Amino acid sequence: MRKKRLMTRRQAIIAGLTSAGAFLLYGWLKKAPPTYGNILRMGDGLTYMAQRSLLSQRALAPEYQKSEITSFPVTDIGDPADPASNDAYSKEYEYLLRKNFEGYTLAIEGRVAKPRKYSLEELKKLGGRTQITRHTCEEGWSAIAEWTGVPLSTVLKDAGIFPDARFVCLYGFDKYGESIDMLDAFHPQTILAHTMNGESLPARNGAPLRLRVETQLGYKNVKFLRRIVVTDQFVDAASDISAGWSWYTGI
Repeated sequence: MRKKRLMTRRQAIIAGLTSAGAFLLYGWLKKAPPTYGNILRMGDGLTYMAQRSLLSQRALAPEYQKSEITSFPVTDIGDPADPASNDAYSKEYEYLLRKNFEGYTLAIEGRVAKPRKYSLEELKKLGGRTQITRHTCEEGWSAIAEWTGVPLSTVLKDAGIFPDARFVCLYGFDKYGESIDMLDAFHPQTILAHTMNGESLPARNGAPLRLRVETQLGYKNVKFLRRIVVTDQFVDAASDISAGWSWYTGI
């Protein structure tokens, strides 16, 4: 006579969690950005799904006091005389810099009802947020600064994003780009910063406008912003520049 094996309560719970986890994983697999051919990026999907599934999407990055502000490394846009940085050089940016960014506009296009270009003043009129946060660089250094800017979510709402919008691609004058999902785009601390430590954002730190996405590592914070493209499909905007870097670098 064969004995019936009864499932214990603990086994039932484990089985239930496993099934739920598998279902959840399947759901996220359909939503997650694809992984890449480069082996260094193969963990992107798992990291992305784990953080998006298990962690609060509204949790704020730590904010600091003015007394805790530190010096911030300089990152210039490029020098045409320097072979190492010539690829990042932009004549258009150099012209705007000489004119103190008179005539500067930020374009927003793609899956939006009202594609348009915003002047810096128009962006400032949309509203603002000030936060003192830590910039954590993938190269091992960190710095604390005060940033003021318009929430990216406010700009997206003003442009009228379509219901099928899933990712936001941001491109700078230095030919660098990144993309983030809608959860990061609508995070309250994700802003387009025009002011740093109480003064207009300096060119050495990304003037006239830079992304601050405080929930990811430093290289996601695109500087010298010139264009935003809203998409319904995943685009690795930095694929030609940062091959091997993770697309999702949640912290």
